[in-house]
Amino acid sequence: MSPFRLLPLAATTAIGALALAGCGSTEPGFAARENTSAEAGPVTVTDARGEKVELPAPATRVVALEWAEVEMLDTLGADVVGAADPKGYATWNASAALDADTEDVGYRAEPSIDAIMGLDPDLVVLEKDGGDALVRQMEKAGVPVLVTEGSDASRNLDRLRQDFTMIAQAVGKEAEAEEVLAGLDEKIAETREDIAQAGNDGAAFAMADGWMEGANVSIRMFARGSLFSDVAEEVGLENAWDDKGDKTWGLMTTDVEGISDLKNHRDLTFLYSSSAEPDVFTDGLSKNRIWTSMPFVKADRLHKLENGTWTFGGPASLEFFLDQLDEVLGS
Repeated sequence: MSPFRLLPLAATTAIGALALAGCGSTEPGFAARENTSAEAGPVTVTDARGEKVELPAPATRVVALEWAEVEMLDTLGADVVGAADPKGYATWNASAALDADTEDVGYRAEPSIDAIMGLDPDLVVLEKDGGDALVRQMEKAGVPVLVTEGSDASRNLDRLRQDFTMIAQAVGKEAEAEEVLAGLDEKIAETREDIAQAGNDGAAFAMADGWMEGANVSIRMFARGSLFSDVAEEVGLENAWDDKGDKTWGLMTTDVEGISDLKNHRDLTFLYSSSAEPDVFTDGLSKNRIWTSMPFVKADRLHKLENGTWTFGGPASLEFFLDQLDEVLGS
């Protein structure tokens, strides 16, 4: 289950509605690969459950129930015939554009079994905590299910590579996956070099997203172990947020008072994600004295990530983020 659903129910509902109305970028930051599946033949993949998923041939009609997996499949050039909330995906993930004719199979938290089955998929991809009952329903109906890890705050970059490679095997795109991951490694190396040349090696950063319930603002910090923190540290930056996040996503929810210790980092760069209105950090906190007194706010080192930067995505999302890190802190 995506961390987007770890928000309180009221906040999730509000943000979900806003996501549908928001205007994310429609330009993909990562070109989808052509559909060049390997010669058809039996495929066996061991998924995140340790279960062997056996297919008579690489999957060609795939339904994905989380946006990271939608992005990964699209990046590989696989045929995504159905996805959970493709309109929301278009708002929150601009790194790999989804085909306009991809069918909507319901919300990520509540996909429609009937809608999925109506597409006659030969594979359904979902994350490990996406629901055992849903997996059983799919498998009982004779539809193979591939379960990804989704996130692991102890090894998120390695986990991402593992999930991506596993999906590629299931759809016969191993060569494409190797190309994508090699490109990601190159992008990481280039960004690290640019940041070092700019004199920002070891520079402190913090990262967050958030939501509002009435006048109350909740801030969700990306601790060490979160995916985007891991890649930022990989290019030579240092996460200034010292508190631990949860074991799966590396996230921690607090409020503006809870981040007041960040004022001790005089040169800190604060990055935040907000692809829908209102913008919590410019609208919700604009008159908060604690927030406006923060050194990074006063010194204009507050940077909103571009709309459609999906902070829980795949290689394409990471490259999109790395481009932005390079622009802010590189040469």
